[in-house]
Amino acid sequence: MNIALLTAAGSGSRMHQEIPKQFIHINNKPVILYTLEAFQKSPLIDEIIVVSLESWKDMLWAYAKQFGITKLKYIVKGGKTGQDSILCGLRELQKVHDKTDVVMVHDGNRPMISQEVIADSLAVYNQYGSAVAAMPCVEAIFESEDGISSDITIPREKLLRTQTPHTYTLGELLQAHEEAGKRNICNTTATCVLMQKLGKKIYFSKGSEKNLKLTTVDDIDTFVAYLSVQNKTEFKE
Repeated sequence: MNIALLTAAGSGSRMHQEIPKQFIHINNKPVILYTLEAFQKSPLIDEIIVVSLESWKDMLWAYAKQFGITKLKYIVKGGKTGQDSILCGLRELQKVHDKTDVVMVHDGNRPMISQEVIADSLAVYNQYGSAVAAMPCVEAIFESEDGISSDITIPREKLLRTQTPHTYTLGELLQAHEEAGKRNICNTTATCVLMQKLGKKIYFSKGSEKNLKLTTVDDIDTFVAYLSVQNKTEFKE
C-alpha cells in the first residue's frame, strides 16, 4: 500500500498572515486542498494522512468532504517541530498498517506537486528502497560566514536542492525516528536530513521548479501566477 503523509501543522509565522499558510484561500480554495487533490488524483496513492494543527482538524475534514477527497483516512495532531509532526503521523499509521507499506512524506504547502513527481518518487523507491525529490542548482553558490561577503565558491555541479516527497517504508521511517530519539537528534529540517545524519544514503527522484514550498508572500504570488497559466491552458484545451 502507498500512503501519502502530508505535513500541515506549521503556524506559518514567516507568512505574516492571520491563518496558517496551508489554509490560506487561493481562488476560493485552501492551499492544502490543492495538495490533497494531487494525491487524490494519483492512481498510485491508496490513502492519505494529514498531520494538522488541532484547531483545524474539523475544518480539514469538512474541506475533504466538500471537495471529494475520499482517500483521506486520518487527520492527527502535529508536534512541536516538523520532525515531531511526522512521527505523530507515523505512529497513527503504525496502528493499522504493515511496516512494509510505503509512506510518501510531503509538505502540505507544496500544492503544485505533479503526477510525474509522484510517479518518479515511487519508481526510484522501487529501484533503491527510498527516494527524495531533488533539483540541480543552476545559480552560482557562495559560502559566507557573515552573510555579507565571501571568497569561497561551491561547485554547483555537485549540489542538489531537495524537495518533498520523501519516500520510505513505514518501518524504516519509524526506526529512523526511534534512533533519532536515542541519539538526541531533534528538529531536523527534513526526513532526508534525518536519514543522512543516521548514515543512510540518499537516492534522488525528479523534482520540479513548480513544486515550490509556499513559505513567503512572494511564494503565494508565484503560485497564483502558475495557477493562472494552468487555468488558461485548461480552458483552451
